[in-house]
Amino acid sequence: MPGNILGENFKIVSFGESHGKCVGVIIEGCPAGLRVDLKKIQKEVDKRKPGQSVLTTQRKEKDKVEILSGIFNGITTGAPICLIVFNKDVDSSKYEIIKETPRPGHSDLTAFFKYKGFNDWRGGGRFSGRITLSYVMAGAIAKEILKKIKIEILAYTIQIGRIKAGKIINYKDIKANKEKTLVKCPDLKSAKRMENLILRMKKQGDSVGGIIECLVLNAPIGLGEPVFNSLESELSKAIFSIPAIKGIEFGAGFNAVKLKGSENNDQFFSRNGKIFTKTNNSGGILGGISNGMPIVFRVAVKPTPSIAKSQKTINLKTKKETFLRIEGRHDPCIVPRAVPVVESLSAIVLADLAISGGFIPRVLK
Repeated sequence: MPGNILGENFKIVSFGESHGKCVGVIIEGCPAGLRVDLKKIQKEVDKRKPGQSVLTTQRKEKDKVEILSGIFNGITTGAPICLIVFNKDVDSSKYEIIKETPRPGHSDLTAFFKYKGFNDWRGGGRFSGRITLSYVMAGAIAKEILKKIKIEILAYTIQIGRIKAGKIINYKDIKANKEKTLVKCPDLKSAKRMENLILRMKKQGDSVGGIIECLVLNAPIGLGEPVFNSLESELSKAIFSIPAIKGIEFGAGFNAVKLKGSENNDQFFSRNGKIFTKTNNSGGILGGISNGMPIVFRVAVKPTPSIAKSQKTINLKTKKETFLRIEGRHDPCIVPRAVPVVESLSAIVLADLAISGGFIPRVLK
């Protein structure tokens, strides 16, 4: 299946299926000499692990990461790195029905026609959110690379359904609070309301979506390779590889249409010989290149399509309309588990662009 490779210099190849034997990733182009701690990789993977709380799918997976190649004595060798997690808690029995009756909102229909029915339909197969596990494993390595140039990435929930977080401008508060809540929202009061909404949707057999915001701190000026490999282009491509993502905006985003040019333009000023902008409506990116200000973007996550309510569908054999009630273990809201995935893909893209831009050498000392 083509289309499973991301990046040019720091390149990942994602493989595996939801109910297959394993999910994994091959990383090509990681600089040699990078110290890698398996415990840190596992910590990142655990952030998106299923069964963490009453808000997530109750599929029980330990998601234990194994290193197969490319790391020797805890240090990268420059050879391809292979990381893998074996699927353990697999129950495909609930998915037999979708071979002939595609689930509304899922890829069942499009995958069936594109691959002439040869696609792995168990748990969504290659189109399942389970495959984002490979992104997080690779992202953990990318984050270690970015630490060399002091880049830090923070993603967090700012909206679930119609419940919005209050404005938080203190980065320390975001870091301190986002992991304290089940929804990964740094506004603790709003987070509780979000949790209650998700539980209410779960009880009703329904689901809800939300918005994730991502901040990239300490990015140097010059990341991005215009025009087709611009910073916005590369981040957008990567983020849209997450199942359920339906939109992305940078800086002021769509609200920029409400502003006049004099309001939207970020005016420059200098401090101690460094250039800053008074506002950050551009989201830290000008001309597809990072401008030294925090990179800011938001992504829209649709409601989980697997819901317990009866829905109308088509029988692919008879071509007749029928009704489908989805069974199995599903997240009533995918947003909290998507937060670490957004961070990881951002790290992969930034590591790739940092290497191509000469900010990171091929061999680290």
